[in-house]
Amino acid sequence: MQNNSGQEFMINTRYEHLSPAPQDEGKIPQPPLELPMPEGAALIALPAHDTLNPPAMDVKSAVEARRTIRKYAAEALSLEETAYLLWITQGVKKVSPRPATARTVPSAGARHAFETIVLVNRVDGLEPGLYRYMAVEHGLVKLNASADIASLMKQACLDQPQLENCAAAFIWVAVVERMFWRYVERGYRYLNLDAGHVCQNLALGAEQIGGGICPIAAFDDVKLNSALGLDGEDQFVIYLATVGKKG
Repeated sequence: MQNNSGQEFMINTRYEHLSPAPQDEGKIPQPPLELPMPEGAALIALPAHDTLNPPAMDVKSAVEARRTIRKYAAEALSLEETAYLLWITQGVKKVSPRPATARTVPSAGARHAFETIVLVNRVDGLEPGLYRYMAVEHGLVKLNASADIASLMKQACLDQPQLENCAAAFIWVAVVERMFWRYVERGYRYLNLDAGHVCQNLALGAEQIGGGICPIAAFDDVKLNSALGLDGEDQFVIYLATVGKKG
């Protein structure tokens, strides 16, 4: 097979081709555990994850029931359900002195290089729009966004209609410096692996509350990053999923 960019990526991220890690050189401090709140933004406190008492569901049942759903009921997610899904996908269980966060999902070297942006269409207690999850504080901040952001998201995701009919969409943004600081070029592999961990937790949690998700990797990178105000290099969308109640 003729070499292509995918093969070149796998070759160039082998250990023998890696650059010196900033962590080992000691010249660059560890990146912050999360992005700062936007200037002037107010934190919207979320209910604690244990305030929701979803029906008991063992892992085997959740795995067997899980399927991709692209059409959702008109029912909104409650704020408690949304908080629960955010916590099981990126929730912080503790902050260690290193500092590092221990979360509800695994991440290479506990780097946890994702920020979660939530597109809200139907969530009780929240106005439609874009929000960013502040994982350490377990709260949301509303982001400035166009009134037709759901439509823009749909267009950027190759006109997939579930972006407009879902209750919410979870968008995982990679903050490259957080992973690169320790793992340099190989860290790009780990970003993709970590995205799978996060999305699977969302899928299983959605089953528990009577919902479902549609993972989405088919999107126009430039359009989607632009719609979210991301530069596409230092920060970019790596994966997203729509979520809602089953119809």
